[in-house]
Order: sequence, then structure tokens, then C-alpha cells
Amino acid sequence: MIRVLLVDDQPLIRSGFRALLDLEDDIEVVAEAADGSEGLELAKEHLPDVALVDIQMPVIDGIDVTRRIAADPALAGVHVVILTNYGLDEYVFDALRAGAAGFLVKDVVPEDFLHAVRVAARGDALLAPSITRKLIKQYVAQPLPTGTGTGLEELTRREREAVVLVAQGLSNDEIADRLVISPLTAKTHINRAMAKLHARDRAQLVVLAYESGLVAPRNA
Repeated sequence: MIRVLLVDDQPLIRSGFRALLDLEDDIEVVAEAADGSEGLELAKEHLPDVALVDIQMPVIDGIDVTRRIAADPALAGVHVVILTNYGLDEYVFDALRAGAAGFLVKDVVPEDFLHAVRVAARGDALLAPSITRKLIKQYVAQPLPTGTGTGLEELTRREREAVVLVAQGLSNDEIADRLVISPLTAKTHINRAMAKLHARDRAQLVVLAYESGLVAPRNA
């Protein structure tokens, strides 16, 4: 059973998402919060698999909620999915840096919404290739911050190759095909790279790949 926490200051949005989730046999909404502070407390209380968090809320915004969840070892199993009205708005990249597993636009079709919840719960890639390309084009192509890239020297050649392909938006199966290895081996390379780079999930791995210079935006 996938346990979900809804954090959004708009009751209509929460009720709409809850109605969709309640229809699924493998998903349970464990709590709802109307602001970021309440959301943090409920995350600690219920330890959900997925926290759907609005990016703009009173008291504590979604980016700060994400950052606090990512920094708390007790909440390591909570995968934050940012909800936004505007797609790739100015806050999305900050949210991914803060530790979000990905993001969803609130007008997403029900099938994609449910799929995203299940993907996030597994800890797999939530950003589709098309979204990754848009993210790279609009945000990652900005000047890179200094002091990034620590840990790259620890990656094996195969791990580096896998990270590059993750950053290009490929799935495990596609990476396996490209590297002529099994999907399980591809996943192993990715998981080891995440551990070495201290990436919370694949979304952060994408951010690190570009910030470190392992992948150049112009090649995306």
C-alpha cells in the first residue's frame, strides 16, 4: 500500500486529488495539510511514501518543506513531489535542488497523476524525458554554481556513463539497451552513483550531473 500525504492550501485541489487516490486499491491518503508547517508535522507523524506538496503555501513554502524533509534522516523514505500551477516556473529547479523527487502540474491528466505517485513511491525517475529536456533548456543551462561536483572522481566509467544517460532522460531499460547490459545492472550502476554523489534520488542525480559539468546543457 502506497501511503500519500497531501499538502496544499487549496481545499478544492486537495479534495480532487484525494478523490482520485481513494479510488485506487494500492494507494492510501494518510493525511492532509493546509500549509507547510502542518505538512512537516504530519510527515513526521505518518511517514508517508509520497508527499504531494504545493510549491507556494503560507507559513512554510513547498521548497522549504522539501529541504527540511530531505535533511531529516527520519524522513529518508518520504519522496516529495512538488505540485505547481505553472509547469516549469522559476521555483522548480530550486525544488529539485532542495531534494524533490520531481514535480507535477496541477492540471495533469488523472492517469499521469496516478502513474507519477506510483513511480515516486518506488524511488524511480519521475521526470519524463520531455520534462527533463525542458528543465535543462530553461534552468540547467544557467551558470553553474561553484564548488559542485564532489564525488565524481569516485565513479567508475560505467557509473559515469549511466549518470550521463539518466541526465538525458533515459529510463533504466533504455540505459541498459544503450550500454548493452541488463536493466538490473543498469539500476545497480545508477544506485551506486547516487550513493557516491549523495543524491537522494534520480531527480537530484540529474541536477548533480549538470551542475558538476559531467553533462553539458548544449549536448542535451
